[in-house]
Amino acid sequence: MSSDDRGPRVTLSDDQWRERLTDTEFQVLRRSATEAPFTGEYNDTTSEGVYRCRACGAELFRSTEKFSSRCGWPSFFSPLAEDRVRYITDTSLPGAPRTEVRCAACDSHLGHVFAGEGYDTPTDLRYCINSISLTLETTGD
Repeated sequence: MSSDDRGPRVTLSDDQWRERLTDTEFQVLRRSATEAPFTGEYNDTTSEGVYRCRACGAELFRSTEKFSSRCGWPSFFSPLAEDRVRYITDTSLPGAPRTEVRCAACDSHLGHVFAGEGYDTPTDLRYCINSISLTLETTGD
């Protein structure tokens, strides 16, 4: 993991984002809120396809990297490519710094990534992503 400081390619004003997104989507994607656990539409989804940023449509994750972590949010062990996401140190919880994951294309909040939790995945990472930050483009029938 590395930080991407190139800046977003999609830049809109808050008013423009509010026109594109629902109130809840705006709070999560643009204000870094978190949806309630076990409520998101993709938490238990096993459909094959590509997960895109709900705000800008950028391809972020593949279903082949999704796994069941039973944490209440969709979990992935890696992004589609490292240049699709950027990382920010999140110190909003006292004594518990986290790494925030944002869309590299539009700087929307996606969720957080955690390391060393012992999941049986190739990377030992858990990208804990809000369903509301994503759309799924399914493949196949």
